Amino acid sequence: MADIGSSALAFLRACIYVALTVPLMPVQAAFVALGLPAARALPRWYHARCAALFGLDIRVTGVPASAGPTLFVANHISYLDIVVFSTLAEVSFVAKTEIAGWPFFGWLAKLQRTVFVARRARAVGKEADALQRRLAEGGNIVLFAEGTTGDGNRAGRFKSALFAAAEPAEGGPPVAVQPVTIAYTRLDGMPLCRALRPAVAWYGDMELLPHLWAFIGLGRIGVEVVFHAPTSLAEAGSRKLLAQHCESAISAALAEANAGRETQPAPALAGAAGAA
Repeated sequence: MADIGSSALAFLRACIYVALTVPLMPVQAAFVALGLPAARALPRWYHARCAALFGLDIRVTGVPASAGPTLFVANHISYLDIVVFSTLAEVSFVAKTEIAGWPFFGWLAKLQRTVFVARRARAVGKEADALQRRLAEGGNIVLFAEGTTGDGNRAGRFKSALFAAAEPAEGGPPVAVQPVTIAYTRLDGMPLCRALRPAVAWYGDMELLPHLWAFIGLGRIGVEVVFHAPTSLAEAGSRKLLAQHCESAISAALAEANAGRETQPAPALAGAAGAA
């Protein structure tokens, strides 16, 4: 793909990003260590500034669930998904254990109280318990159910194992499960076609830093986010059926967004709990 960004813009944005991020890291570390509510609020404030800096124009359809702890289930396209979701709600994320060891970005993930998982079959029970505990504390978690990033053209198959976290912990509050679709649809107001989508989507064997440098030199990126009707594990009946429901709702809205059509939230399962 041809270079379509500006090196000068990338350099300017990188300087501003570092100037914004580095001073806030010890502040957030203190908030997390002390268990202060600001540990949830500061990342949202910070990521809203990052979204503005990197030219993300976010259009939201639907409303994030807010009646209690929520497991947001989403498709995964890019590291930008972290910025987008963190701008819209106070959330933590589920990430692979390898990310915890990354310099700088691993530190940022820890500062947002990311739950790191090995995604091995024998570790699923322990990891689901960790997610349950976080939800029982009243936190919200974003689960990228594909387990990896994709090209943004379609959603991959959702893995049902970690949907066990949607089972409320003993004595804990009910957990809402809300499917969320994210799509990157425009570049400087023009449709982001399949050929250009790799400028935003980070997947496969793409190297992180070269991709990130190319991205921050781009213009304004249109992002569509659709919050579908919340449901629950009890309403779905099983982890497998819950994963299938989320995958179906997210995939349909992703196809609509990529085709340039107006997206609508998918309806809830009959009698679903956890309404916003």
